[in-house]
Amino acid sequence: MIAPTPPMGWNSWNTFGSEIHETLIRETADAFLEQGLKEAGYQYVVIDDLWEADERDSDGRLTHDPAKFPHGIKALADYVHSKGLKFGIYSCAGSHTCAGKPASYGYEETDARTFAEWGVDFLKYDFCYKPAGTDGPTLYRRMGQALRMTGRPILYSVCEWGSNKPWEWAAGVGAQMWRTTGDIEDSWESMERIGFGQNGLERYAGPDHWNDPDMLIVGMYGKGNVAKGGCTDEEYRVHFSLWCLLAAPLMIGCDVRNMTDATREILTNRRVIAVNQDPLGRQGFRVGQEWDKFEVWMKQLADGSVAVGLFNRHESWGRKIAVAWESLGLHDRRACRVEDLWSGEDLGEHRGSFSAFVAPHSVVLIRLTPIV
Repeated sequence: MIAPTPPMGWNSWNTFGSEIHETLIRETADAFLEQGLKEAGYQYVVIDDLWEADERDSDGRLTHDPAKFPHGIKALADYVHSKGLKFGIYSCAGSHTCAGKPASYGYEETDARTFAEWGVDFLKYDFCYKPAGTDGPTLYRRMGQALRMTGRPILYSVCEWGSNKPWEWAAGVGAQMWRTTGDIEDSWESMERIGFGQNGLERYAGPDHWNDPDMLIVGMYGKGNVAKGGCTDEEYRVHFSLWCLLAAPLMIGCDVRNMTDATREILTNRRVIAVNQDPLGRQGFRVGQEWDKFEVWMKQLADGSVAVGLFNRHESWGRKIAVAWESLGLHDRRACRVEDLWSGEDLGEHRGSFSAFVAPHSVVLIRLTPIV
């Protein structure tokens, strides 16, 4: 398997958009080690759209923008690999990328071979400029077959925005992850709409096939390519908690070279990441809701414990949110040890239920471990 647990890494789009270049990507790879991201499990460094030259080369192959990447893509991939990391790139299933650069329609085998020769480990494959008379599943199958023919294990990320319900077919065309939604923006409203809208897709996720509600906005603070007002640190904690319960790919979107302490603490919390990376591979789902604002989500874990998120989506009301054991599939007399996953605090032994006060736009994330 290429992705037995949800992929973890970084993508250039959310913060940098078109402002990508060789030095930035090298510095980002360096920051994975310096900031503790590699140690926490992040491994993919992915460049998004606008790395390409305006035209293919004389042999019909995609090539790099020489001003942005003077030493070429293979040299950059080699540098990323030298740090013990993996390298990712972007293309599109249509005739042009979303930014108007040459894309892979009609060149799937050529481009897949090129990516493999460069040492690419991850392909994000977009859905702009789809030719008339074609359909998403067929276009994505063509690239999936081309990638397999290279013999190189390249993680295949289908980015068709949920247009054709890719959760129903993308694993069958060779993808390890697929977008379930349009692009996320750096705002509470965007994160809330996308994240809490994932309920019901959990049966399509598992080892080597993951629903992808788009990249992380943690640490952007209203700056960058998808900035729409930004979020507070507590709202980013809600975001990260939910993505981890969802077994979503954790693709960082902020500038990891210049993270705040709060951002670093969120993105590298080992207890919370362990929920996302749990080998059972279950996607979490909602088990309780009041007034569309106060929600309880659960995720079953391989050791028999259960991760539970108590979420307050209300703008101004804090309140106590409770979870009953029976909603989690636990006997109501079963004793469980409760741990706060953000702080690591042992909250003691509980039977039947657990409750906690949750502030507006906040979360209490816990792990319930049955006591034998």
